Amino acid sequence: MSEEHQRLVKQYEEIAILAGGLAHEIRNPLSTIQMNLELLFEDLEEMAFSENHRIVRKLRTIRQETSHLEEILDAFLQFAQAGELHLEKVDFGKMVRAFLEFYKPKAERAGIELLSHIPSDLPEIEIDQRLIKQVLDNLVRNAQQAMPDGGTLEIQACDADDNVLIDIIDTGCGMSPQALEKMFDVFFSTKASGSGLGLPTVKKIVEAHGGHLGCESEVGRGTKFTITLPIDNRRSKES
Repeated sequence: MSEEHQRLVKQYEEIAILAGGLAHEIRNPLSTIQMNLELLFEDLEEMAFSENHRIVRKLRTIRQETSHLEEILDAFLQFAQAGELHLEKVDFGKMVRAFLEFYKPKAERAGIELLSHIPSDLPEIEIDQRLIKQVLDNLVRNAQQAMPDGGTLEIQACDADDNVLIDIIDTGCGMSPQALEKMFDVFFSTKASGSGLGLPTVKKIVEAHGGHLGCESEVGRGTKFTITLPIDNRRSKES
């Protein structure tokens, strides 16, 4: 490991520690605010305030915004911790099939046809299983949101040139060239309620594994994400 790489790793670790501390300091008063909001709602129920009373409406808005703030905080923590890997040898095909089996009922409820092409002979690879599942969950969730009226979600995998590749292809609304260019920018989101940290976190996790995340998209045609992960993670970091 070069001195420059060591310096960057140390700098990242310091930023991650600071980010974790900041998030902790924010979460404490946020929890207090949420708890007192619930107590206020209980008091209003005892006082027989109607659901449409302006005080109730205002408090409901505050509760929604505090929940949104908590979601942003969780996403920020995921982003800050995305480079902290705990590597282990994993049967990648088995892991993906288990993930899709877990997701299948949700896809059916959303009117999404789930197609999977995962070979049984994919090699074991060295990954942080928890973080890679987070990547899959984020990309599949994005695909589902892009198909509010249902559609097709295809997951296919293969191994080539010392890497394992997995494609996640949807038939959703697709992205404009402008959105495609900015989608990995921190805090950029095409959704009004989005944190803008989901895709940057996914990219950060994949690259921390020595891998690559690619995307092709066209408005009205859908989106295809391709994750490339090295079979031997240690060798990829040495090169």
